[in-house]
Amino acid sequence: MPERSIQKSLQYLTRAKKLIPCQTQTLAKGPTQWVQGVAPNYLHRGKGAHVWDVDENRYIDYAMALGPMVLGYCNPVVNRAVKKQLDRGSTFTLMHPLEVEVAEMLTRILPWADMVRYGKNGSDATSVALRLARAYTGRDKIACCGYHGFQDWYIGTTERNRGIPQATSSLSLTFEYNDLDSLTDLFTSNREEIAAVIMEVVAMTPPEPGFLEAVRSLTHKHGAVLIFDELFTGFRFALGGAAEYFGVEPDLACYGKAICNGFPLSVLAGRGEIMREFEDRGDKLGVFFSFTFGGEALSLAAAKATLSEMEDKQVIDFIWEQGRKLMNGIDDLAKKNGITEFISTRGYPPKNFLLATDPEQRFSPLQLKSLFQQECIKRGVLFIGYHAMSYSHNDKIIAETLKAYDGAMKILKSALVEGDLERYMEGSYVTQVFKNVGDRWGYEKQPVEK
Repeated sequence: MPERSIQKSLQYLTRAKKLIPCQTQTLAKGPTQWVQGVAPNYLHRGKGAHVWDVDENRYIDYAMALGPMVLGYCNPVVNRAVKKQLDRGSTFTLMHPLEVEVAEMLTRILPWADMVRYGKNGSDATSVALRLARAYTGRDKIACCGYHGFQDWYIGTTERNRGIPQATSSLSLTFEYNDLDSLTDLFTSNREEIAAVIMEVVAMTPPEPGFLEAVRSLTHKHGAVLIFDELFTGFRFALGGAAEYFGVEPDLACYGKAICNGFPLSVLAGRGEIMREFEDRGDKLGVFFSFTFGGEALSLAAAKATLSEMEDKQVIDFIWEQGRKLMNGIDDLAKKNGITEFISTRGYPPKNFLLATDPEQRFSPLQLKSLFQQECIKRGVLFIGYHAMSYSHNDKIIAETLKAYDGAMKILKSALVEGDLERYMEGSYVTQVFKNVGDRWGYEKQPVEK
């Protein structure tokens, strides 16, 4: 293991504590999610599947900016397209041709969708999808399953609901993944009141046979709109997202992250009869969705280049293949180190998870994750619990990752055999942003840290 210093990271963090609440703009990137004292806090550049912190330590990255970098950092094709557009301008007084060109690409890639609108964040797309569904159905309540962003309508269903009116929270109802009865009960107890069902198509837990089809059938039976949140699965499970992979078409779907390899863009795609609710019709005004940077051209140029690269180079097939190699390698290492009861892989190759659990419940999953993360970081891998595979995760990087994981597993095994994690921890334990979310999100339930 090379010697590392994170002095500059710590200096920036000290400065941030005086100026930025939580020290971060995105909680999943913040200090609570990384072993403090060992992990870097600030990254300042990336290339391919590698990132460098402000102290110039290099790491293999698998969070990939929480998902967007499907081609890898600083992809030359995407960067050239953005630089070319930058020389022409980024935002204009009138509409830009890229709005049409990208829409044509998307409706070809998503043959079930007739029209699209653009946002900047995933929360933009999910929130306006619900506004549209409410206008289309004339109903107020929604049923949700998954994580859908920071807006009031969703965060009001979690324990992080401070500042959100109860009147808003009461309109959002939750159901559990792979539990059709929980959704049926919502429709039964809120008859003709639910405007839409919005859900992540898949997370860690695979859908049971027929579950997604049954959700669509039940939603339509009750006159509601089916919305797929494909912010992570879109352009990763298949070019047409999880809807294409599982063969179940929604009425509306929300996309982002991988669509433009790190530039800020989200998309709402949908069936024409619903999407036209945006438009004025005689005296009936359309659903309002309008903001200054909705047609910002740099992100649209990045989207056009990213989607073209994904089609031309069969990126989807590659990340499935590399994800399988990584998952199989992790499973083999767990067997080799004799810790299969503690280490396992879950999910799908494009986004797969490494889980650490203690059957005897001496240590929480967060404690085990913290030690494993610490040892991976020391060996040059930024481990956050999942692997968002990219076109830059080649065989050499997979091999280097598995070597690092092998070393981390040996340390973890020693701690487990001795029954003493504290002896090996060099920093603080990580915490959860949301606690006890479990099956409702399609993840395995994780107990609160002891």
